[in-house]
Amino acid sequence: MLKNQKLSDNLKAIGEQININMYDNGYMVEANGRDRKGDYRTMKIVCGSVDAVIELLKEAAEMERER
Repeated sequence: MLKNQKLSDNLKAIGEQININMYDNGYMVEANGRDRKGDYRTMKIVCGSVDAVIELLKEAAEMERER
């Protein structure tokens, strides 16, 4: 994972669903949405802590919603 990677690095609008997978050594946040060209994208971001997951959820809550 890139340090401090954000959903908005690749997504302009977020979809209605975010998945969080828990592993022995961290978490993976998966989110869908539209990029700046309007193409559908899926992002998967690996996080080493719950705090990093929470930051991504906060960011998603503030993003434009996919229509």
